[in-house]
Amino acid sequence: MNYVDGYVLPVPKNKVDVYRRIAQKAGKIWREHGALEYRECIAEDLENKWGVPFPRMLKLKPGETVVFSWVVFKSRAHRDKVNEKVMKDRRLAASMDESSMPFDCKRMVYGGFKTLVEA
Repeated sequence: MNYVDGYVLPVPKNKVDVYRRIAQKAGKIWREHGALEYRECIAEDLENKWGVPFPRMLKLKPGETVVFSWVVFKSRAHRDKVNEKVMKDRRLAASMDESSMPFDCKRMVYGGFKTLVEA
């Protein structure tokens, strides 16, 4: 079964277009280096009555929204190889500088996941 890197991050609403441009470029690069799928999703319905809502988990500030993203790989080893190539890709170098990111990197939630169920 596949391996998935997942991300949840707060993005200022006035920087969503900047984030979208970076994500489109990043998605193209991840796919070129072998990722099977790349998705970036923007929050639409965050009013939950159960669990911990994303806004509370991220300590969302006024004027921010949530981006939920994932990248799919063949395996963890495949993920490691692809990510190593991506991190060396000069096309991403400028946008990987934490100070120029259109969101607060310290509040991003990230993890690698082994697929449990695939339906």
